[in-house]
Amino acid sequence: MRIEDALRLAQEAELDLVEVAAAARPPVCKLMDYGKFKYESAQKARESRRNQQLTVIKEQKLRPKIDKHDYETKRGHVRRFLEGGNKVKVTIMFRGREQSRPELGYRLLQRLAEDISDLGVVEAAPKQDGRNMTMVIAPTKKPTKKPTAQSQESETEAEATVEPTA
Repeated sequence: MRIEDALRLAQEAELDLVEVAAAARPPVCKLMDYGKFKYESAQKARESRRNQQLTVIKEQKLRPKIDKHDYETKRGHVRRFLEGGNKVKVTIMFRGREQSRPELGYRLLQRLAEDISDLGVVEAAPKQDGRNMTMVIAPTKKPTKKPTAQSQESETEAEATVEPTA
């Protein structure tokens, strides 16, 4: 359709001729209310910004010669971060002679990856970077919502009403 004909149609319908896809051959235009189109596109952009997820990377630092309880505590922190939906960067810091034994750090990271395999997957394999060895673990599923006090009360009320009578 010629531009003059399209403009005449737009004037008769009291609408605007809006170019939707300029890069297409031939260019695509629509008859519409431009103010409404602009408002709806702004709403879509706002909605897409709202639905974006911000990825947070938490860091947990360890030493190669870590005690059993300290390891369990650090593992608990990593679990909590993954349950919250955050990625975790685990760093093993080597000092002095420990730098000549990187396999200790590698084994520790592998053990941690196995221990939390139900919550996360290794995104970046263990990698030596100077004095540190790092590994990134990503959560396997979305963060779990903690139950609110109101929903807990309703569950206990439901359990209380289902008492067997003898």
